[in-house]
Amino acid sequence: MNKNVIRSITGIAVLFCLLWLIGLGWAVGEYYAGTPEKIPKAKTVSQVENKKGLTIVALGDSLTRGTGDETGKGYVGVLIDEIKGKTKRPVQLTNLGINGQRSDSLRKQVQETEVGRQIQKADMVLVTIGGNDLFRGGQALMDFKTGDIATIEKKYLNNLKFIFEQIRKNNPKANVFFIGLYNPFIDLDQGREMSKVVRHWNYDSAEVSASFPKIVFVPTFDLFELKVNDYLYSDKFHPNSKGYRLIAERVASLLTW
Repeated sequence: MNKNVIRSITGIAVLFCLLWLIGLGWAVGEYYAGTPEKIPKAKTVSQVENKKGLTIVALGDSLTRGTGDETGKGYVGVLIDEIKGKTKRPVQLTNLGINGQRSDSLRKQVQETEVGRQIQKADMVLVTIGGNDLFRGGQALMDFKTGDIATIEKKYLNNLKFIFEQIRKNNPKANVFFIGLYNPFIDLDQGREMSKVVRHWNYDSAEVSASFPKIVFVPTFDLFELKVNDYLYSDKFHPNSKGYRLIAERVASLLTW
């Protein structure tokens, strides 16, 4: 074999070797260059956000506690079931309601350090107050024509304003739902006159609520007006499970899912 043939074979072999090395380098470069594109950063953030739950604080009286509901849920428990079903998110509830509580007592309660801390964490605050101030165990039926109710209402409205100020001081952003009063005595002899008092009380309460951002007055008077005894517990004052469900559905209808 002459020298020219040997040189030609050697040159071809070197050329193929160079081509193989270039191809290997390109393939390795493409592999490592493509790896970061496989990390779904946006999807990871979305998954973390979807796991976030809702924190609800409930304040007020026996309606917040659910007194009279045979199921033990009250309107707060029924509402939470609705929220869980609609949002598919976990809900953490802190129920601070006290049976028999009046507005002056709630005024003191919202100034407590721990209560303020709970309100500060809340996404939503639920409030029922005023029924014990007005009705006083039925005493209102005896003196609704006197000036006593006007004096009582003035003190109540001052307390209500302070309560809302304290809630907003602790939490400027949470949605607050304030549940209005119904008239449990509407079927009694003086029930119709009492209804006028309750409507006026609700109107003034709604006006106080409207003076604060994101505090919504939730009317309930109409829910009980036509068939009040169908929705009352055996004590003829607190709602039964049907009555509480009506209240919960009214609140739920105001939420933006």
